Amino acid sequence: MTDSLLDALVDICGPGFARLARSVDRVGGHRAGYVAVPATGRAAAAVLRLAADRGLSVRPRGSGSKIDWGTPPSVLDLVIDTGRLNGMWNHHGTTAVVAAGTPVSAVQAALALRGKRLAVDPPSPGATVGGMLAVNEAGPLAHRFGSPAEQVESVTYAEATGAETESDGEDGRPGIAEIDGVLTAALLRLHPLPEARRWLGHPVTTPAAVADLVEQAVIQRLQPSAIEVDLPGAGHGTVAVLLEGDTESVATRAEKLAQVWGAEVVLAQEGPPWWGRYPFGPADVALRISVRPDGLQAVAYALRDLCGTPVTLRGSAAMGTVHAVLPAGLAARRVSEIVMGLDQVLLARDGKVVVVSAPPALATQLRMAEPRDLF
Repeated sequence: MTDSLLDALVDICGPGFARLARSVDRVGGHRAGYVAVPATGRAAAAVLRLAADRGLSVRPRGSGSKIDWGTPPSVLDLVIDTGRLNGMWNHHGTTAVVAAGTPVSAVQAALALRGKRLAVDPPSPGATVGGMLAVNEAGPLAHRFGSPAEQVESVTYAEATGAETESDGEDGRPGIAEIDGVLTAALLRLHPLPEARRWLGHPVTTPAAVADLVEQAVIQRLQPSAIEVDLPGAGHGTVAVLLEGDTESVATRAEKLAQVWGAEVVLAQEGPPWWGRYPFGPADVALRISVRPDGLQAVAYALRDLCGTPVTLRGSAAMGTVHAVLPAGLAARRVSEIVMGLDQVLLARDGKVVVVSAPPALATQLRMAEPRDLF
């Protein structure tokens, strides 16, 4: 079976593009059996059809930056690497078709030469378009432009049964969360590259101070592209605002906010080091929390009480979507108790909390976020 399966994968993907898995080909601590690297959507569909016929468990992989998010697989037979599904076309108007395995950074670099961009900034290093869309990975720009899923006109994907399908969405959400298969391409909206960008930051030490600064920024009607907060568990944090547009407008709006925020404000041409980055790593238990902005203060204090110590929070202060890092060394039962306690706080505020990442040994014992939970 081993030789026949590998031969069949080579027949589909080509010599050198199907192989036995190596030690690096792991998901949630499980090593895959095989790796296939199809070059087209049709080839990806053929790989999935072969996997379905043989009853194989499959996991797609882009850059691998989020490969361990969610529930670890109990068995992993085949990884479908999207690295050869790469490129962009039909990008001369207000949209572009981008292959799923294309790094977002490469798309941005190519579009910048034409004075355009995707209004997305996923925090994962090396994130691909497919990986970003699969979990609706939003960065700071979601404040103004919406999540990546909201900027999609349609997607093309290979179904788990091996059929190629295109899905459209009325509100920019073409059923990505419900896709059972591999994303192969997406039709994405383009935006003009801003002439100028300016960040303004203000130090904070408490969740209450965060709420005050965000409110002051919002009521000024400055059309910010992002309002982010970094609130470490211990020490000083920052609320930062990104303003974009023509040079004169950005300067005027920045001056207005600086006057409101006062002497402690810091103006910069680049974002702070934490901007657009997750506050957690593979060894951490990370929560994604969504709540109305006026509920973030209650969330921060509830987490402190549930964990017995201040908890690091980072994310969109004005949208109420943040990530929290739980203290190290907690048992699965304790993590579940914290999540359930926070969920009770969020119920009264129309919010929700999900566990997006955890070490594999813990993840198998927790209720981890599924893709539909992230949309």
